[in-house]
Amino acid sequence: MPRVVPYLVLFDRPADESQRHCRAMPRETFYGIDAMTTIMTLNAGSSSVKFAAYRSDAPALPGLSLLQRGQLSGVPDKPRLTAIDAAGQGLVDRGFLPTEVPDIAAAEHAVSQWMATHLGAMPDAIGHRIVHGGDAFHEPVRLDAGVLARLEALEPLAPLHQPYNLAPVRSLLQRHPDLPQVACFDTAFHHGHQPEIDLYALPQALIRAGVRRYGFHGLSYEYIASRLADLDPGLLRQRLVVAHLGNGASLCAMQHGHSMDTTMGFTALEGLVMGTRPGTLDPGIVLYLMQQRGLDVGAVSRLLYHDCGLKGLSGASGDMRDLLAMDSDDARQAIRVFVHRVVQGVAAMAASMGGIDGLVFTAGIGEHAGPVRSAIVRGLALFGAKIDDSANAVNAMDIAGPGSRMALRIIPTDEEHMIARHTVAVIESTGPHHAPAQRES
Repeated sequence: MPRVVPYLVLFDRPADESQRHCRAMPRETFYGIDAMTTIMTLNAGSSSVKFAAYRSDAPALPGLSLLQRGQLSGVPDKPRLTAIDAAGQGLVDRGFLPTEVPDIAAAEHAVSQWMATHLGAMPDAIGHRIVHGGDAFHEPVRLDAGVLARLEALEPLAPLHQPYNLAPVRSLLQRHPDLPQVACFDTAFHHGHQPEIDLYALPQALIRAGVRRYGFHGLSYEYIASRLADLDPGLLRQRLVVAHLGNGASLCAMQHGHSMDTTMGFTALEGLVMGTRPGTLDPGIVLYLMQQRGLDVGAVSRLLYHDCGLKGLSGASGDMRDLLAMDSDDARQAIRVFVHRVVQGVAAMAASMGGIDGLVFTAGIGEHAGPVRSAIVRGLALFGAKIDDSANAVNAMDIAGPGSRMALRIIPTDEEHMIARHTVAVIESTGPHHAPAQRES
């Protein structure tokens, strides 16, 4: 029996097309109210809040049109709000004093105030990227105080992400308790893997306590699957590896639009080399750092999250653009290590599917770093992968060379768009004031 992944309902095509969540809904039928037209998405991190606004009744596929996007970055030292419209024209570029935006909750408030002024009113609903949904949350859910408390309990599983994701939720619940908010989880797309994919070789007591592989970047992978459903549905049915390569990096083995395996695990530290994170690491290194080098838990955490990866290897920067521009042996070595781990990871993902038919690059490095893509594809020659150097140089969508036995694609990701689509679907299904409890898995 095939696995059922509820997240995929947004781009599956049911027999009754009127039930397809991602299509535009006439205002008078959109869960019975007229006011629901503007969706705001929030992606809050430790020092920034990324946001976007969409109109839900536009004719553009898939029923959402971008109004604006931006971020308030540099919190708390040098807060700056920037935004552009759908055509890329600047809307705002404004600095704040550190005392005006001292934390992420204040950043959300500043963003909401600016957006309400610019759009003429607060948005009609807000969708949030929440990194960790744990075992209980494996599809988007309407947020209320009870759900928030359950998500706060997951903060130890993602201490450098979850608290910041939830700060705007808490702030908005206090200021606008009737404003619909929806949580969209980065872990949810990977729900339903076979046990052998997600289990660590640990005692059962730890496994029952939730120590297992969850996977992340799910909103990005789901968006790529939805784009392939429109661009190349035949390829979507095949054995794909999607490479989300950015400051955070991971791979997803995907078939028929479902996640079959992924490189990230219990936390966002596992897997590929990243901008400042080491990826998969011998756990004995952590013991060595604490027992022999005298590092405490806080120091180990700072090292693993902020000082390793490309930054640690190069001794200079965690930004691939900087490394590609440097005339430095350490920078070149860092890139080689990054590429090698990606090639290893693609081979592992192929093993989980019994083969590989295509590779899709996405996110900052995946979409823009041609030399890195080229090196990765060369490393996959054993699978028959061949790259078209001319197409690769201009970031074309199809970069497979003549005779390549693997499809090679570049597809830009858009997690905010995925969040907005989920928000529309959840509000449509629950109504403007009803917030049912999430079913336990």
